[in-house]
Amino acid sequence: MARTITEIQNSILEEKEKHEALKVLNSTSKASIWRLFTYVVAYVIFNLELLFDAHTEEINTTIAEQKKGSLKWYRNKALAFQYGFDLLPDLEDFNNENYTEEEIENSKIIKYSAVTEATTQSRLIIKIATETGDKLTPINEAELEAFTYYLEEIKYAGVAVTVINYLPDELSLSITIRRDPLVLDAQGNAIAPVNGIIRPVEATIRQFLKELPFNGELQLSKLTDQLQLTTGVTDIKITYAASAWLDPTTGKYNTPQIIEMSVIPESGYFTTEDTEGKNLININYVV
Repeated sequence: MARTITEIQNSILEEKEKHEALKVLNSTSKASIWRLFTYVVAYVIFNLELLFDAHTEEINTTIAEQKKGSLKWYRNKALAFQYGFDLLPDLEDFNNENYTEEEIENSKIIKYSAVTEATTQSRLIIKIATETGDKLTPINEAELEAFTYYLEEIKYAGVAVTVINYLPDELSLSITIRRDPLVLDAQGNAIAPVNGIIRPVEATIRQFLKELPFNGELQLSKLTDQLQLTTGVTDIKITYAASAWLDPTTGKYNTPQIIEMSVIPESGYFTTEDTEGKNLININYVV
């Protein structure tokens, strides 16, 4: 771990005191030429140590992610899947010969993936999603068939795998917002919009969900904190929070389950609209 500039400079000064020939350099002024030189050298060493730290972290990350058979390895392999491409014989890599960089990149349809171990049985759960426009969506049936075959080709013998390729979990929220009437009107509109944001509370919720890691834990306390920081909000209370996920056996969403404190989406991600496009977030503005 990189030392501070002060720590490095102090070590230089301590070493300097060990040399009789340097005893004549005794000015205590921080602006003295010799002290400025020690600071410059300490600054250079500090940045070098930062580079060493970054290099070490990069190496450790690379080793962890390339360890075959690990959860990170399976995740990286899911993201590396190329739709329409064949694997090299007896290898886990795709044959990209005669394809352009653009064609190769466009074939990588899995944009998000998370891999965990099942808690009740020896099985890997691989959650995936792609992007349609600016929204996360499942891949289609043909793509899923190819992806499933790909996993069977590269996975380790005896490893059971379940692929979760669902529509997003439906997130329902009822929120009471105490507004600043100088900033927000009764409908939650910004009286003087900043950066074109007309409804800042809704914008905060969208941004919060967008920044939530794929398969990340949604914590109501953190959402509350973000809403509390929103322009025009003086207080906030989440009066209802629930999520519903797709039942793969019926193809329909189950009954919404109350979120007490936090929840990890079964699909890996959330939507705030139902299948008919109805908004699932209800906001009540009070003064």
